[in-house]
Formats: sequence, C-alpha cells, structure tokens
Amino acid sequence: MPPDFYYGKIKMTLTATQKLFAKPLTAALAALLLACAAPAWADDHAQFQQGYTAYQAGNYAQALRLWQPLAQKGNAEAQFALGLMYDKGQGVAQNDRQAAAWYQKATNQGLADAQVNLGLMYANGRGVAKNYRQAAAWYQKAANQGNADAQFNLGLIYDNGWGVAKNYRQAAAWYQKAANQGNADAQYNLGLMYYNGQGVAQNYRQAAAWYQKAANQGDAAAQFNLGLMYDNGQGVAQNDQQAAAWYQKAANQGHAKAQYNLGVMYFNGQGVARNYRQAAAWYKKVLAQPDTPENAEAKALARENLQGLSKRGVR
Repeated sequence: MPPDFYYGKIKMTLTATQKLFAKPLTAALAALLLACAAPAWADDHAQFQQGYTAYQAGNYAQALRLWQPLAQKGNAEAQFALGLMYDKGQGVAQNDRQAAAWYQKATNQGLADAQVNLGLMYANGRGVAKNYRQAAAWYQKAANQGNADAQFNLGLIYDNGWGVAKNYRQAAAWYQKAANQGNADAQYNLGLMYYNGQGVAQNYRQAAAWYQKAANQGDAAAQFNLGLMYDNGQGVAQNDQQAAAWYQKAANQGHAKAQYNLGVMYFNGQGVARNYRQAAAWYKKVLAQPDTPENAEAKALARENLQGLSKRGVR
C-alpha cells in the first residue's frame, strides 16, 4: 500500500537571485559626507551636512533647500542626493526623469554611487529608455572604483547576458569581488556558481562556505541552501540538526521550500523531535504563501501531506 506521506525534500532552485538594487539612502549619503570633507570644500561640506541632518530627521523640504544650490553649482554629492530625492519622491514629486538627470550630472564627475543608480535606471527603464548596454557601462565604471553594489550588478549582467555576451567566468569574477566586500547577494550567487560549476570549477565546499557567509547575514535563500547542504552532506558533514536549524531560520522569514522541508523534518523526526502537529503547522504556512511558480511544488506537496495527516487525525 503506498504511503500517505511524501518523505523526500524539495531540492534547491539553482537560479541566481535576480536582484538589482541601490545602496540604502542613509548609507550612501553618510558615505558621501566623509567623501566631501576636504578643506577646499569646507563651506559646501558644512551645508551638505546640514542638509543630511535635515534629511535624517525627515525634513526633506529643508534638505532640498540646502542641497539644491550646491547641486546647481556643480557639487556632485548634492547632485546625487537630489537624484535620490526625486527617485523616492522625498520633498519633491517623484520623478524618474529628474532622478536620472541628476544622477547623470553626478556620474559625469565620477561619483560611483551615482553611476550605480544611473545603471539601475537604464536596467529598469526608469526615466531613460531601457538599455542594458548603458547599464553595464555605468556598472563597470562604478565597479572599477570598488563599489560592491556595482560589482554585484555587473556579475548579474554577465550571468544573464543582459546587454553583453553571457560569460559565467566574468560573472563569477565580479560576484567574487563583491562577495569579498561582504555583499550577501553576491555571496549567495557565488555559492550557486560553485554549486553548479558555472564560471568556476564545481566545488561543494566552496558553495557551502559562501552560502554560510550569506546565511549569517540573514539571507533566507542562502539559509535554505545551506540547510540542504547539511541535509545531503554536500560540502559539509551530513548533519540533520544543522539542516533543521538552517531550514528554521529561512522558514521564519517566509521561505516556502524551507517551511516545507522543516515540516518533513518534524514528520520524520530528523534533527528535531518527531512532532506531527509541528509538521502540519509548517505545511499550513506553506499553503499561506503566494501562488507563484517558485512555490507551486512546495504547496502541492504540503497540501498532499496535510491530507495524509488529516486521515490520521492530525489537524
């Protein structure tokens, strides 16, 4: 008689995280405060700092009043700050064209953060016509200055062949540069490259090591994949307790496959005490996830397992 329960586990999705992102506003602006502190810019720096203080306090109108004159007379940091304000609609009506225009002015002066954000505008077709070649060109300029966000985004460009010839070696190389600077998304994607042997020699130990770095920063996908590595003994010694612990971390962040796998661990008593009610609870969490292609298999299996548990009186 066939079993009522599915005992296997969902395997990892071997596609790179497709995230393009800018620096958090306050982090980027705080970095620029240090960058523009040279004595020759003392008066402008003081005014920029006053604007930053107003911005931090949520007084965007005051920040705009202080930054706009600086931007108009060519201060690159103020031009970037105005670009951010138009980008987010802070103190001004949200306007992608204005954001792109101010980023462009700052990029022309070599400001790496502005180059990253202008690259994002071209990649997403916001305020400018969508153009991956232009996006790649601006990411390249910022990446060459050591900007980790640009290095990650350039890795994605090469990984997917967006506006450039697809090149896994180049993708891995740029992910590596960003990962070495602590970029969690790059660490995760580099782990995928090592797992799949794309652009680098396949190496499960290296894959697990990079997943570990990203997982320690709270990346749910990395936590799930690290759980799988421990579950299957790939690149690390097989360890059910570690597998369950990493699934738990990802599951707590709403990762559907991790929630499903944790349910299986509770059903089988692997790495945790056997507990059918806990298994059912995690399967129910899976069913509460959005109906997306990525979640489809986990939801179908969770539904099947809940039906089996129901037959045994577990609700």
